[in-house]
Amino acid sequence: MSTLEAVITSIQRLSATSRDLSALHDVLKGANDSLRTNSDLQLTTLDQLDPSKHSLGYLYLLDVLSCGPVSDVVPLIARFINGCDAAQIRLASEKFVSICKRLKDKVLELRDPLRGVAPLLAAVRKVQVSNKRLTALHPDCLQLCLLAKCYKAGFSILSDDILEVDLPRDFYLYCYYGGMICIGLKRFQKALELLYNVVTAPMHVVNAIALEAYKKYILVTLIHSGQFSVSLPKCASTAAKSNFKTLCTTYVEVGNCYNNGMISELEAVVVANSSEFEKDKNLGLVKQAVSSLYKRNILRLTQKYLTLSLQDIANMVQLANAKEAEMHVLQMIQDGQIHALINQKDGMVRFLEDPEQYKTSEMIEIMDSVIQRTIGLSKNLIAMDESLSCDPLYLGKVGRERQRYDFGDDFDTVPQKFSM
Repeated sequence: MSTLEAVITSIQRLSATSRDLSALHDVLKGANDSLRTNSDLQLTTLDQLDPSKHSLGYLYLLDVLSCGPVSDVVPLIARFINGCDAAQIRLASEKFVSICKRLKDKVLELRDPLRGVAPLLAAVRKVQVSNKRLTALHPDCLQLCLLAKCYKAGFSILSDDILEVDLPRDFYLYCYYGGMICIGLKRFQKALELLYNVVTAPMHVVNAIALEAYKKYILVTLIHSGQFSVSLPKCASTAAKSNFKTLCTTYVEVGNCYNNGMISELEAVVVANSSEFEKDKNLGLVKQAVSSLYKRNILRLTQKYLTLSLQDIANMVQLANAKEAEMHVLQMIQDGQIHALINQKDGMVRFLEDPEQYKTSEMIEIMDSVIQRTIGLSKNLIAMDESLSCDPLYLGKVGRERQRYDFGDDFDTVPQKFSM
C-alpha cells in the first residue's frame, strides 16, 4: 500500500470520534512532507473523501493541492469552507487560515473580491471559538467586503465585542477596515469607535496603519461630532502623541479651520491640498466634512432663532443661494438632525422642538438593548480583571516593579555623599 493510500485509509477510518481525530492528526502531521512530494496526489483523490465527514484529512490534502498548479482553486476552497466541520478544522486552524488566505489572494489576483466574501464570512464563523475572539481571518474578510463594496456583509462581523486578540496587526487591520466599512454605511459613531481603537492602541513606534487611521479619525470626528481636538486621548501611546500631529499637519489644519467655523478658509485649505487628500483616498471624506460644517452652522442657528428665511440662512452659513439652503435644511430634517417646517410661499423656516418623548415601545427597546450591552461589557471587564490578577507573568512583573520603588522604612532619603 502506497503512502497516499495509507493516508486515505486512515482518514476514512479515523474521522468519527475525538480520540480518532487526535490519532489522525498525528498521522497527517507525520505524512505532510511526503504528501507534498507525492505525484499521485491529484484533484480526483479528493473524490474519495466527504468534506463534511473527513474535514481534517480533506484540509491537509487540499492544503497541498492548492499550492500546486490548480486551474481554479477558488471554487474548490469555497466548497470546502461551506461544507467542512468546524470542530475538525479547528484542530488544524493554522492550515485552515492558510488556505483561506490563499483564496483571498487568488480573488484579489483575479480582481474579483466579491467571489471571496461569502466563503470568508463562513470561514470566520467556523474558525472562531468564541464571538469575543479576533481571528486571523477577520481583517481579510473585511478587506474583501470593502473592495467588493459589500458593506452590510462586513458590518455583520463588526457587531461582536472583541476581547481576545492574538496578533496586534490583526487588531489594527480589523479596526481600520471596519472603520472604513462603517464610513461607507455612514455609521460614523461606530466608525469613530473603531478608528479610536487604532489611534489609542499601544505602540512603541508609529505604524502606517495607525497613521492612516488617524487621518480618517480626524475627518470622521468632524463629521460626527462637529469639533476637533489636537490633543490625543490620555490613553494614547507616547509614540502616537509625539508623531501623529507632525505627520498629519494638513489634516490637523483642516480640523483647526473647521473649529473656526469659516467655510471659506476650510475650502481654501481643501483646494490647496486636494492632491494629498486624493493620494490618501480621503478626498470624498474631506468633502463630507466640508458639507457637515454647513450643517453644523445651520444647527447653531436653531439654538438662536425660532424662524429664519432661507435667504438669511444662506447668508449666515455662506451658501450660494436660498435654494441651496433649502436643500441642506431638507436633508437635515430627513436625517433627524433638526426639526423644522419650511413655508414654501414666503421661504420661511420655523424651527421646532424635538418631538421624541422617549416613552414609545421602540425607544424602550433601544434603551434596554444598550443597558444589556453595558451589563455584558461590565461582566467581561470584571472577568478580565480577575484573570489578570491571577496571571503569574503579570504578578511577577508587578512584584519586580514594586521591589524597584519600594525602599522600605530604612531608606535614607539623603544621599551618602551629602550626609553630615
